[in-house]
Amino acid sequence: MPHATYPVARSAEPAAADRSAPRHHVRPAGGNWCNDPNGPLFHDGRYHLFFQHNPHAAVWGDIHWGHASSPDLVHWTDHGIALAPSPGLPDRLGAWSGCSVVEHGVPTAVYTGMDRHDGIGSVMLARPVDPALNRLRALHRPVVDGPPPGADLIAFRDPYVFTHEGSCWALLGAGHRSGAPRPDVFVYRIPEGGIDEPWQYAGSLLDAGHSVAARYATPAEAWECPALVPLRGGRWLLILSLWIGGVTYTAAYLTGALRRHGEGLRFAPDGGGGLLDHGRDFYAPTALVESDRTLVWGWSWESRTEAESVAAGWAGCLTYPRELGLHPDGTVRHAFARELTGLRGRKLGAADPLPAAYEVQADVRVQAPDAEVTVRLGNAVALRVNPMRGTLTLDRAGASASTDRPYTRTATVTGAGPASTGGRLRLLVDGPIIEAIWDERVALTEKVYPAPEGEWAAEVTQSAAEVTVRAWEHP
Repeated sequence: MPHATYPVARSAEPAAADRSAPRHHVRPAGGNWCNDPNGPLFHDGRYHLFFQHNPHAAVWGDIHWGHASSPDLVHWTDHGIALAPSPGLPDRLGAWSGCSVVEHGVPTAVYTGMDRHDGIGSVMLARPVDPALNRLRALHRPVVDGPPPGADLIAFRDPYVFTHEGSCWALLGAGHRSGAPRPDVFVYRIPEGGIDEPWQYAGSLLDAGHSVAARYATPAEAWECPALVPLRGGRWLLILSLWIGGVTYTAAYLTGALRRHGEGLRFAPDGGGGLLDHGRDFYAPTALVESDRTLVWGWSWESRTEAESVAAGWAGCLTYPRELGLHPDGTVRHAFARELTGLRGRKLGAADPLPAAYEVQADVRVQAPDAEVTVRLGNAVALRVNPMRGTLTLDRAGASASTDRPYTRTATVTGAGPASTGGRLRLLVDGPIIEAIWDERVALTEKVYPAPEGEWAAEVTQSAAEVTVRAWEHP
């Protein structure tokens, strides 16, 4: 398939300059369906990012792995289909989500092979057939051919590989069918002989029976796309995506420690947790652990109806990469990848009309109690921060969502973090997708149709505060 470098016009949809479609976010260059990010890795001087993709329609189904790569996390080249379902193999009905590892210098995709219709998969491997990783070929034998004996599950999928104390382990998301819904994360030990040897089931890492997990990661019937990220001081961040009745709902995190438990590991929550993103268009995040940071991408679905997506010729994209870590006080730090400043072009003045893609940065310092600052994106969308309450609110009353998802989408959504006397609000907007981070503590992602147009403004709308604002076009 032809390669394309973003931004690029797509024949199946409006021109790239049209603000109804993202210009800089990773998604299939040919349009159609995109969901979970898969298998991010850095290899031979390039970042590689895979994603769930239906190449034939702008709806979920016939799932392949798409592939894009970048030298800098800013300029991405689409490489088309990397991995397709294989007739006669356990992925014949779909190559579902997973991760990537590099073993002995060879990249390997670790993914869910699906050959049944009930959400129960196997764990399969695929290796590149070319140095650029443009095509992956499945190994014929799964390393995990299904759930452990006796498990009565509604979900078993999404492998994630990590290293702990010199040994290689893997997580799989699951949900128990018997009794009340109980999401779970299974842990497997990967043999020292290599990742392509059969994996050994080692019990449950954590389930919703734990009070902290029940507080922050329920309600859910299954936990999808688990990921485990090392933090400072021996702490870990466990990421869980909450699946309810077939609906992809939201992504949560817990902080804690890893403990040996028999032949396996257990995650011991330390009381920290919350939503990884407080918006309603962020799900299935996956992580790339580097020597000095951890990068995370999520899937941003659509706030419009399926029929509208089909008419547009595309649905879904990946978020911008974010860095996850810890603040000095031990709370979780959310920040856009430092490379994304490379998107900045000309500076925007206060009276300039909103371009198709842009960034707004507002530094706020409270001068009186309960101060509130609002950044307006045209007449349709406003984002409000109240530092002393620790809140970030997106108000889309002028652009209500048409989505037919089961959960009602209200006109406003609010995320809350620690109270402070000030901080920095960063908004990165690319067509319809708005990603906001307040004070590196609260993240919020929403898709808005029609995308905001008109003039932008930043103002104190309650009490008193000092605000310094800068903005840039992302050409």
